[in-house]
Amino acid sequence: MSTNSANLKPAIRILVAEDEALIRMDLVEMLIEAGYEVVAEASDGAQAIELAQLHKPDLAILDVKMPILDGISAAERIIAIAPVLMLTAFSQRELVERARDAGVMAYVVKPFSIGDLVPAIEIAISRHLQMRSLADEVADLHERLETRKSIDRAKGILMQALNLSEPEAFSWIQRAAMDRRLTMKEVAQAVISPDAVPGN
Repeated sequence: MSTNSANLKPAIRILVAEDEALIRMDLVEMLIEAGYEVVAEASDGAQAIELAQLHKPDLAILDVKMPILDGISAAERIIAIAPVLMLTAFSQRELVERARDAGVMAYVVKPFSIGDLVPAIEIAISRHLQMRSLADEVADLHERLETRKSIDRAKGILMQALNLSEPEAFSWIQRAAMDRRLTMKEVAQAVISPDAVPGN
């Protein structure tokens, strides 16, 4: 079964980590038939981390039980690089909770079919993108708040030092930013720093 979406956009690049060679081979074949690109294969958790760092996949599919380092421990490291989907023959609550706490985006219990895998892959990637977008929004809001704090503090200093009103102090910062080709935050921080000498 091949998807038409693979022809319209670049294939999703996947890292597969499964210690049982036959299962890994079947999984890779399923993924390729479904239009995904398998960029690397690992047989243990430690190798999965190395390959994730090397290939920077769009998604990592990891088996829970693997030698050297189990899938959940590997997921804790890989999650900073790519979203993780866990595969396991076990559905114990403890494993599910460990996987969730590690930041795993989706969980598929063996035996599975491509019909089980594709929705889980799409959900994992979608959740990851939503979380990344949310993190970017939070970082942007934090940056804007820090900028506002700096500008407010700088306005207070300018109002006192140059006997300006609040709108005049704000205009001073705006003009200085344009004249010096700096951001308003950079100008505000220069005003706040002890060696800054306010002046036009």
